[in-house]
Amino acid sequence: MNKFIIKGLVAGTALLIFSYAALYLVVMLFPNLAELYYDPMFSLDQDKALFYFLHPYILSFALAWFWRRFKSLFHGAFWWRGIEMGLVYGLVATLPSMWIIFSSLTISPALVISWFIYGVFQAMVVGIIFAKISP
Repeated sequence: MNKFIIKGLVAGTALLIFSYAALYLVVMLFPNLAELYYDPMFSLDQDKALFYFLHPYILSFALAWFWRRFKSLFHGAFWWRGIEMGLVYGLVATLPSMWIIFSSLTISPALVISWFIYGVFQAMVVGIIFAKISP
């Protein structure tokens, strides 16, 4: 159990750093995409800001459970196992979520596609960390 908590905290911290880096990269490389976040639909109240910073840890602990349960299904070098886990997560969880978001909300395809790519990369980062820490 102790290793589970350590894995979740390490991966969550790595994802938090990755989130900040991705945020800056989007602003620098895709300013038109970043401008879409100025829509009133996106409100970052001070009361809700904590949820943004907790998300990497929630995702990391959920994926830690997933890794512990299904790691035997992934084969190869640690980095390939992590990438494979990210792709599986993207197909099983992120794609259906993005599908329902796009079909039910007035939101641009560019945002949904960027969220999908971001979600898959997050899972790959966590997968690589878990494959290295807990083969």
